[in-house]
Amino acid sequence: MQGPQLDAEQALARLREGNRRFVDHVISLEALLSHARREDHARAQRPFAVVLGCSDSRAPAEFVFDQGLGDLFVIRVAGNIAAPSQVGSIEFAVEQFQTRLVVVLGHSNCGAVRATLTHLQAPADTSPALRAIVDRIAPGVQPTLADCGGDSNSCMPRAIRANVEATIRNLRAQSDYLRYAELQGGLRIVGADYDLGSGAVDFFASEPVLWPAAS
Repeated sequence: MQGPQLDAEQALARLREGNRRFVDHVISLEALLSHARREDHARAQRPFAVVLGCSDSRAPAEFVFDQGLGDLFVIRVAGNIAAPSQVGSIEFAVEQFQTRLVVVLGHSNCGAVRATLTHLQAPADTSPALRAIVDRIAPGVQPTLADCGGDSNSCMPRAIRANVEATIRNLRAQSDYLRYAELQGGLRIVGADYDLGSGAVDFFASEPVLWPAAS
């Protein structure tokens, strides 16, 4: 029988601990044993955190945070963008499973961010579907090009974090449900930056906007 859902701070601590194990090349017994509990997980799920991450094959959240089956509700899309389907998926997890932590996970050397920076410097024709991803990333990362003197390589770390922060803003702007849950204190949305080389995840806060009350 499952216990009470973890609050945001407990969930964040569990992710930090799991990432430390991953960095140290350790796999927890709990994560391994979760594979043997497939039948239990088939009946119900109660993930303790939601992770909106990139589709990059080198950044699977379950590995990065050393978690097992049923632990994380993971949405993966190129550039960890917040299109309507991703927003709806997060709303579903928060409402259905009372999940109290949402993590937007970017990563070093993100191909979608790099492609967007390249497009901003030298626009090129691409398919409408790919352009839809670039168009969602571009507003958040464009200011970093000016900060780096137009050098896309040097501004990648800033652009990756800027893209995560933009995604968090978009989640709040597009979802009254998530924004209200966060402002009421029942939900926390945080950003994170995963380094492909070291395996370490750097979490950072992104404070919610205090929207004015309706008059």
